[in-house]
Amino acid sequence: MSRLSGLTTIVTGASSGIGEAITRRFVAEGATVFAASRRQPAIDGITWVETDVTSAAACNELIAAAGNTLDVIVNNAGVQIEKTIAETTDEDYDFVMDVNVRGVFNCCRAAVRQMQSQRTGGSIINIGSIAGNNADHGMAVYNATKGAVHALTRAIATDHGRDAIRCNAISPGWILTALADAAFDLAVDPAAARAATERRHPAGRMGTPDDIAGLAVYLASSESSFVSGSCYTIDGGLTAQSPISPDDL
Repeated sequence: MSRLSGLTTIVTGASSGIGEAITRRFVAEGATVFAASRRQPAIDGITWVETDVTSAAACNELIAAAGNTLDVIVNNAGVQIEKTIAETTDEDYDFVMDVNVRGVFNCCRAAVRQMQSQRTGGSIINIGSIAGNNADHGMAVYNATKGAVHALTRAIATDHGRDAIRCNAISPGWILTALADAAFDLAVDPAAARAATERRHPAGRMGTPDDIAGLAVYLASSESSFVSGSCYTIDGGLTAQSPISPDDL
């Protein structure tokens, strides 16, 4: 039997990268999936809801589109700007904060209110980042937004556990997506930077969106019924290690 059979789910940022992989896995696991994004995903078996997560009204409409019962929402929509704080403009700050923090807040608030009203609870899964704990170079505001997502996740779990609402975060490391490509493009030699990054991973590679989707299925399913308020790192061991590599010894 499919692990998510009978569940009504929402995935934001569903048209590419991690969001697309989670959407495909949810469909394969039997969920009813409402895919929220600005661009329509090329995925069969979903209902697309064009959504701007920075708008509270749009997020309320997204939740309403899913009907009277919402079992799971994955808040994945996110953006990044590759700048230090000295280089960041007010417009840069507003753009990244609006999508990564306000967008997650808007969706979480609407989802919590729906889950409270239906009295059956649900699972909220926020996509954070290892950058929320270990800063990536040249991404000051992005790092700050992911720290905020982690803190909001713990707050929701604490405040709404007695409503049978679980809230967890997944903190991906370097995942092969367009966002990672944008970071590598800043290097003098992007190919060399990518190869060096791969070597720094104890797992010997960077991650794929499917690596994240597997954990999302678990957190969406009843198998994780006692799991809440946690931030799960998926980074191939990158942040577990000492800064001294075997090559230095």
